[in-house]
Amino acid sequence: MAVFKTLKSWFFFYLLFLVTFSECFVPEYEAVLNKIDSERASAPTQEQAAQDVLARLLPNHVSSFELRIITKDNCGGKSCFQIENHPSSGLHKGAPEIRILGTTGVELCAGLHWYLKHWCGVHISWDKTGGAQLNTVQRLGFLPRVPDGTLTIQRPVEWNYYQNVVTASYSYVWWTWERWEKEIDWMALQGINLPLAFTGQEAIWQKVFQSEAFNLTKAELDDYFGGPAFLAWARMGNLKRWGGPLPQTWLDQQLHLQIKILRRMRELGMTPVLPAFAGNVPAAITKKFPSAKVTRLGEWNTVDGDMRYCCTFLLDPNDPLFVDIGKAFILQQIKEYGGTQHIYNCDTFNENQPPTDDPSYISALGAIVYKAMNAADEDAIWLMQGWLFSSDDQFWKPPQMKALLHSVPVGKMVVLDLFAEVKPIWSRSDHFYGIPYIWCMLHNFGGNLEMYGLLDVVGSGPIEAATSPNSTMVGVGMCMEGIEQNPVVYDLMAEMAFHNSTVDVKNWIETYARRRYGESTAGARIAWKMLHQSIYNCSDGIADHNGDVIVEFPDYIPKRLVSLSRDPLRKRLGAIDIFSESHLSSRQQLLVHPQHMWYSPQDAAEALQYLLASADALSFSKPYRYDVVDLTRQVLSKLANQLHAQIMEEYRLSNFEKMNNSSQILLELISDMDELLGASEEFLLGPWLESAKALATTDDEKKLYEWNARTQITMWFDNTPDKPSPLHDYGNKMWSGLTRDYYLPRASIYIKYLKQSLHTNTPFAFQEWRREWIALTDDWQAASNLYPTTATGDSLEIATTLYEKYADLIVNTRDLQLASKKVM
Repeated sequence: MAVFKTLKSWFFFYLLFLVTFSECFVPEYEAVLNKIDSERASAPTQEQAAQDVLARLLPNHVSSFELRIITKDNCGGKSCFQIENHPSSGLHKGAPEIRILGTTGVELCAGLHWYLKHWCGVHISWDKTGGAQLNTVQRLGFLPRVPDGTLTIQRPVEWNYYQNVVTASYSYVWWTWERWEKEIDWMALQGINLPLAFTGQEAIWQKVFQSEAFNLTKAELDDYFGGPAFLAWARMGNLKRWGGPLPQTWLDQQLHLQIKILRRMRELGMTPVLPAFAGNVPAAITKKFPSAKVTRLGEWNTVDGDMRYCCTFLLDPNDPLFVDIGKAFILQQIKEYGGTQHIYNCDTFNENQPPTDDPSYISALGAIVYKAMNAADEDAIWLMQGWLFSSDDQFWKPPQMKALLHSVPVGKMVVLDLFAEVKPIWSRSDHFYGIPYIWCMLHNFGGNLEMYGLLDVVGSGPIEAATSPNSTMVGVGMCMEGIEQNPVVYDLMAEMAFHNSTVDVKNWIETYARRRYGESTAGARIAWKMLHQSIYNCSDGIADHNGDVIVEFPDYIPKRLVSLSRDPLRKRLGAIDIFSESHLSSRQQLLVHPQHMWYSPQDAAEALQYLLASADALSFSKPYRYDVVDLTRQVLSKLANQLHAQIMEEYRLSNFEKMNNSSQILLELISDMDELLGASEEFLLGPWLESAKALATTDDEKKLYEWNARTQITMWFDNTPDKPSPLHDYGNKMWSGLTRDYYLPRASIYIKYLKQSLHTNTPFAFQEWRREWIALTDDWQAASNLYPTTATGDSLEIATTLYEKYADLIVNTRDLQLASKKVM
């Protein structure tokens, strides 16, 4: 295998790498790392936790592996795992065949995964993306031997970070312990040792704010906490109250769940990252402490600046209450959770600007934020998302960045370079001006289901950052907003925690196809080669958020070739020309133009054709079936965009007949899409809604949770009868049921008004369209009708039929009308 041919050369490269990289460490940082190591669970506890992961993954092979903890001294002072042939192998029946040694339970699991991946051809993914492919694991007594007897893999950097602060809302919100246990197993197998642990923090805040020191009431906290599906943004001070109030049963359930999550993470030797106080406070603080220095922040994405939900309150860091609250919060967590691992996440200005760009103010703010952590934990390290430096780079210029980064003792802050695969900050800040950082892949926004990735960048970017002059990189990470999509991207990114040289993605992707399906076919190999070169090789520097017309139907006024200056209707339109784009919001203006398209749709369609050609050989494989549905969905979604563009052009030219035909094709395509998605359990709406309702203990809670679940994936935030939320469809999902009952009727409404406009020779009824669409949304969000939780139909047969049905349209997108007869 190619991966092992280069292993011997790693050693020499690694020595050079360590000499350069070690310069970034400072005594304060190393001291905390040593303390974290000394406080990990005992070796027997970690070994047993790793053994339990093995038992859940391969129950029939528990006796085949011996898992044993070793010290860093056995690994050159670094975290590592070792894979070796067991000395007892073959001596007697049932003897262990492979020994995995590791410095933590995570290293044991990562070593197990590395062996299964590279010797047994295994693929491990989320259940919602096809699940694990374990059929290629050899039977007991016949596991492959390790060449040369032993292999040692050191981590080139200490940390493998996981999660975004909003993943908790887009993906984890309705999870029970059963699902969390699977996720923590997945984390361990991927080598993740620094996971965010944000579940249940509202219960901690309740205990703090209702204590004698602050004396707030449950009602006052109801105005502070967001609803279950919107907690992430309430935590960051973007909104308040929306989707609430939180029932006490929710608070209690989530705290209990967090305790189990932390216990398991610690048993495996992980270092869970806990939240810290960022300055956001309930409005009632201003009444209980009238002299407190509290600023009301600006509006964040509400309609008409609704004060019920926007303009949250930020406590001035110079106010004595700041340290009091921050210290109390961390101490309460330590009490509830039985300790801490000393690393805390805190993001004071996530998409909220400081009131001034004065570096001295920013420096003082950062110092107080850290002081509040340090007051409770003298070994605290502040882990900060670097998203603010990317999302608001006009404000965060070098003086402001340096002021914040250097406000904390060097070694006491670690920054997440959150969007490094597209917009790296390390390269334009000389590695964060000397502050340790983690190279992160953001990749996904809103938990959208969009095939997308930058595999070549993932395979090289962390290496470039770690080996460039003055590097202060201490880890790699995955910071997606939503999980359970694009498994190929996460497979490679997780692996980068153990690579210290650039990965040849061309060779890697061929191996991936074989591992994922459990069998190699010419069709699958060619398909994945094409996908690597197209869908998974975005290089345009644009952040991908799925705005395909099916899931985010454009909310703008279409233009026609009419002379408004001579049109008597103009007198009734007032001073604003509704056919210009100037009055539209920036987001609406973007929607007037084509959606993000970074590859040839014909290439993706051809890849689908090759993938479908392997159906007879690979139909047994769940990952294969998932990929077929996902790629068919992707191809048809892009075709829908092109159909929509055709409809808009035909409307502009006032060609009613052609527009009518194209519209019928589009609506039929959306309906067909729902049938395809309904044949795959990974693309169903039902499980999302049912998992929300399953957490309820009363009918009122059930209604609240279902409304939260439905609202997050549609309108997202508040609206009026004729104004949609600026965040509408941000969390869109291409799921069966949602496509049929929401996306299809919405497209039909828009097309209805297009036809009415041409038929009556009047302007497009924009406000009428909006009111009808918003009414549809409000009704759907408030509904309680059931959706299937099991798939119906044969996904491969449906995908093949749809490919054949739309093949001419896909290939010849320049003349959609000629091909329409075949579809109609």
